[in-house]
Amino acid sequence: IHTIISQLAVSSVSVIKMQALRSCSFLICAVSTRALTCLSTLCVSSTVSMFLNTLTPKFYVALTGTSSLISGLILIFEWWYFRKYGTSFIEQVSVSHLRPLLGGVDSSVSTLPLTLIGVVLFSLSPAECKVWRNPLNLFRGAEYNRYTWVTGREPLTYYDMNLSAQDHQTFFTCDSDHLRPADAIMQKAWRERNPQARISAAHEALELEDCATAYILLAEEEATTIMEAERLFKQALKAGENTNVLVYIKRRLAMCSRKLGRTREAVKMMRDLMKEFPLLSMFNIHENLLESLLELQNYADVQAVLAKYDDISLPKSATICYTAALLKARAVSDKFSPEAASRRGLSTAEMNAVEAIHRAVEFNPHVPKYLLEMKSLILPPEHILKRGDSEAIAYAFFHLQHWKRVEGALNLLHCTWEGTFRMIPYPLEKGHLFYPYPICTETADRELLPMFHEVSVYPKKELPFFILFTAGLCSFTAMLALLTHQFPELMGVFAKAFLSTLFAPLNFIMEKVESILPSSLWHQLTRI
Repeated sequence: IHTIISQLAVSSVSVIKMQALRSCSFLICAVSTRALTCLSTLCVSSTVSMFLNTLTPKFYVALTGTSSLISGLILIFEWWYFRKYGTSFIEQVSVSHLRPLLGGVDSSVSTLPLTLIGVVLFSLSPAECKVWRNPLNLFRGAEYNRYTWVTGREPLTYYDMNLSAQDHQTFFTCDSDHLRPADAIMQKAWRERNPQARISAAHEALELEDCATAYILLAEEEATTIMEAERLFKQALKAGENTNVLVYIKRRLAMCSRKLGRTREAVKMMRDLMKEFPLLSMFNIHENLLESLLELQNYADVQAVLAKYDDISLPKSATICYTAALLKARAVSDKFSPEAASRRGLSTAEMNAVEAIHRAVEFNPHVPKYLLEMKSLILPPEHILKRGDSEAIAYAFFHLQHWKRVEGALNLLHCTWEGTFRMIPYPLEKGHLFYPYPICTETADRELLPMFHEVSVYPKKELPFFILFTAGLCSFTAMLALLTHQFPELMGVFAKAFLSTLFAPLNFIMEKVESILPSSLWHQLTRI
């Protein structure tokens, strides 16, 4: 027993010694950690104070001036890049490098400028950005050239005229033209870029025989008045044999009658043409008919035409949508008052009119600014892009007078058209009654419209965040540089106070660490 007790005593003494050694080691570690923390705090504080004391006002002037210069250069580059490509360079580079890492889209597409992206989308989605021939296009010699003579500006772009040349080759030429000398000459004439060369070729073809397409070219480009153009088209009608040629001639003769004030005669010619060739919808003759019927104020017949062509299975246009809105607005616009409507609410007829306006604005949001004369009109191009600025110009150019004729229609449009944008907050991602608005319209309209016209863009591009940020940074640093140069002592005091405040969180964290260490130390000791 004595031996066992002595062994237990020896073992207990050894355990006590080991615990004492562990406690001492923990105390030494804690003391050393505290000492190092205090030493680092003193070193940081002394370094900061020495750094602040060595700075002079010239340093602050140089620092703020350099920052202002760099941010100003970045702002100039960002603004230039945004004006040229429609996006922020910094944002584009960030997205193109970060998105592939996060599993997003391919960077080869996202790194393209916005204009090039529009071209890519234009080629990938031709159904959305298909260019159509303007059914109400003007005569080059009698109208477009007169504008050039008066203003010295070219109303048509090369791209637009090139599309017309392709249309003429499709409508007026065939594989057997080389067998007839006059048609062979005209086949080459439609490919000529020089207008005088085309006109000379047409006269050369007429010297050989009566050629319908030669008369068409002279009526379109050489005739300086509508009456002269009508005379040439009548001669072309006598010589014409091809179906496409006859349809084109009769449609242009109807347009001549409309321009010369013989509107009822024009309506009859258009109706006969639609009955004779019901399948040739590519000419959109019903849009010419709608405009003529509106001129006659024959609204019942306008409604009958809309009932046939404003169908869900048929392609829409600004003429269809806005004419439907005009008819519904006509029923309520003369007595419409926004104050009265806000008090009593909208009636059923007024609600229908507002919904029709919202539908039209959703299809083409560029039209209201031209109808309300918030933006100046130009001559419409020979080709239009549906839902684009070119279509809006073509519609407003001919239909503004019809909206003005209906009392209160423009007032109703002015009060209600902007409500469409609240219904569709993200027009590029989703639509309400139509497909989402195509992103490629700006690129295509820029090619169709002359350079002196500012293309309407929807949705409106907002300045990127980085341009606003760099503008603010440049202005702020420039102001600091000016104040530091004018008041060096005062700004030095402010700078030191700012840096002291900046380092205050670090000192606070260090103090917290010091206060936390003893409690954690005792916690470890109690566990032992």
